[in-house]
Amino acid sequence: MGLVDWLRRLFGGASHDSEQPGKPRRKPPPARPKPRRRRLRPRLVSLQYRAAMAESPAPTSSRRPYRFARPAVTGGWLDLSQDTDGDRLERFDLPRFQNPEELARWLDVPVGQLAWLVHRFEADQRPADESKAHYVYRWIRKRTGGQRLLEAPKPKLKRIQRRILDEILNRVPPHPAAHGAVIGRSICSNAAPHAGQRVVVKLDLENFYPSVTLNRVTAVFRSLGYSREAAIWLGRLTTSSLPTSLLQKGSSNGDLRPYLSRRLPQGAPTSAVLANLSAFALDLRLAGLARSFDVQYTRYSDDLTFSGDERFLRSLAVFLPLAGQIIRSERFIVNRRKRKVIRNNQRQTVTGIVVNTHPNVDRRNFDALKAILTNCVRRGPSTQNHDRHENFAAHLLGRIAYVRQLNRARGEKLLALYRQIDWNR
Repeated sequence: MGLVDWLRRLFGGASHDSEQPGKPRRKPPPARPKPRRRRLRPRLVSLQYRAAMAESPAPTSSRRPYRFARPAVTGGWLDLSQDTDGDRLERFDLPRFQNPEELARWLDVPVGQLAWLVHRFEADQRPADESKAHYVYRWIRKRTGGQRLLEAPKPKLKRIQRRILDEILNRVPPHPAAHGAVIGRSICSNAAPHAGQRVVVKLDLENFYPSVTLNRVTAVFRSLGYSREAAIWLGRLTTSSLPTSLLQKGSSNGDLRPYLSRRLPQGAPTSAVLANLSAFALDLRLAGLARSFDVQYTRYSDDLTFSGDERFLRSLAVFLPLAGQIIRSERFIVNRRKRKVIRNNQRQTVTGIVVNTHPNVDRRNFDALKAILTNCVRRGPSTQNHDRHENFAAHLLGRIAYVRQLNRARGEKLLALYRQIDWNR
């Protein structure tokens, strides 16, 4: 008896020798089909709210502590100026003020004018019509379809926003992944980390500026150390609300729904930096997710870019849902129509720069600029300024400098054409 037969007898099985001759062998029972494994989508553990993070109740006073103080529900006046965090202000060497009167002195304007700029005297604290607004409104067409509202501040408000930008916001460093509206960074620095990767994934945030509401902007200034009163006034000076007349009649040009609440205006000098600071937690979490997958991550305004090797390409079914959860939990919206997964056998572009092997200028953009310069030489520059640039020569030099930064050889060819232009024609 062999070893196999001995083991079968030991564990109760029949051996070949024990089978009776002429008796058919018993057929094994049919194998049961394996149950289909349910595909589980990855989920993130949500952050738990901590009561210690809530604002403490504001002290009240029987006398008005400063001009434009708010009345308390229980009587008296709220004093929202006593919770300044001096250590945070000192960390970034930020100017100090606690209430609207001190803010007005810092801005060198009367406090009444400051209240006028934030529509403190208007119903619902919004302008009644466009003539009383401090912004000029204009609809512009998006390249991908639809309309976007451009809001350009008028001179008085723009001067104040410039000072807030220069002496407060530009002193606060954004997240390293942010490259838009950051001193020393550009579309080139945004594209460089993604050069030579197996796959590039591009996501787009829908209505990026309108998503940053007054409450979020106020929270940014609170995080810098300013009192609640100062943060509210700074928030109102850097946000916009549509005139009542425009809301009542609607608009045939574009959708007004993203612009109903008070939010960042696209066109103000402070908006891009405030959007970066408001998205700091988003960048922090997406950068951490990217590190866990060994992936590169950058953001240029509302354009999010991830890139990685073959393992990243195979893990997209897990990575993309996780990234979407983070974006939604940070109160932003992904534009699903603009999501792109670009492999290295396709033309990979990041903020208009080709990154298949190294950062390079898009051939179509190069050819278009070369054609403009050639026509300037043959027919004169006056025939090519279709967009009516005030300083067409400086405009062309800027575009040539951009090409030279990415591809010096091509840039030199364009510069040689530029030097042949007769600017008297």
